[in-house]
Amino acid sequence: MEVIYIFCEFNRMRVPISGFDNRFCRFFTARGWMLDNARNELTIEKNINANQFSRDFQGVPFVLIKNQSPFISVFSFFGRSWDQAEYSTPVTLPPVLSDKFPKHWEFKLENELRSRKYSRHTIFVYIYYNRLMCNNLQKPPEEIQPDDIKQFLAGVEKDKDYSASSMNLAISAIKFFYKRVLQKDILREQRRPHQDKRLPVVLSKDEIKRMLMSEKNFKHRVLLMMVYASGLRVSEVVRLKRQDIDIARKSIIVSSGKGRKDRYTIMSEMVINALADYYSRYNITNWLFSGSNTGKHLAIRSAQHIFKDALKEAKIAKAASIHCLRHSFATHLLESGTDIRYIQELLGHSSVRTTERYTHVARRKTLAIISPLDTIDEWE
Repeated sequence: MEVIYIFCEFNRMRVPISGFDNRFCRFFTARGWMLDNARNELTIEKNINANQFSRDFQGVPFVLIKNQSPFISVFSFFGRSWDQAEYSTPVTLPPVLSDKFPKHWEFKLENELRSRKYSRHTIFVYIYYNRLMCNNLQKPPEEIQPDDIKQFLAGVEKDKDYSASSMNLAISAIKFFYKRVLQKDILREQRRPHQDKRLPVVLSKDEIKRMLMSEKNFKHRVLLMMVYASGLRVSEVVRLKRQDIDIARKSIIVSSGKGRKDRYTIMSEMVINALADYYSRYNITNWLFSGSNTGKHLAIRSAQHIFKDALKEAKIAKAASIHCLRHSFATHLLESGTDIRYIQELLGHSSVRTTERYTHVARRKTLAIISPLDTIDEWE
């Protein structure tokens, strides 16, 4: 049974979001609630009565827990109406964790990152991991020791099942703060976890064709075509402007891609033909793919949903994300005999070693080897 727990604290309310999906969070944020990623909860700076929840959550039970009260109020269980709250026996509530990452340290960390021209996303992530550590340990930054950091990393790996890349990102965030802001190199002995060496998910040409044909929305189909035809990241395709498309040279300039690097990549004749119709149909002057607010580009999350819906419509069961179209672009070029150095340049990889992982999934000579089971008749 889905139950909402609401903690009332003076002029503030909190709702833990563990176990709920993104739709639940969007519902709350649309009504003025703020998402606190460090505490994994939603908050609002006021008190809302039970009647308001009854209108928004028909039939969904919730537990109302008031600050410094020995009782909890339980609403809408077992078909009871919302005005019939049940009261439990006295309970001991866990203490509310306080924020141990002060604003002045957040300000200094942000300034240090901005002065080095770090991206907005990196700034957000670095602040997030340092706040998460301090709040989990319930210690201010000045009191934290190397063993505390190991305890924090072990805890998030166990409780949140962090991947090796997430663990490495957390270590980078904490290391930057202590070395550059606090001037204490306390992570010198911290070993980084080994990265998982996973093969990229690749769609076959037939699967990509089925997916594109199943997408009835012309705008969405053009977006998916461009990701595959040019090997774009999702963050790159949503930020494309009409001026970035050079039809005469059959190329796209990707401005400020990953690592703030510009690069050129190729265009498809099919995309060029589709864009001629697309420009006139949607009156494109600035953003190639605008969002619901025409002054802004399409959100990354929206592009991801477009791909997921198209994949489902085409009845493709692979556990793939929109990024697999970029993987497929590289793999199919490699299979057709394109030099790996050219593929590296088109993808914008700093090192050819990053591009070399596609050699493990390309259908080349290794996959042409005949299995011994298929020659079993020769044993006779």
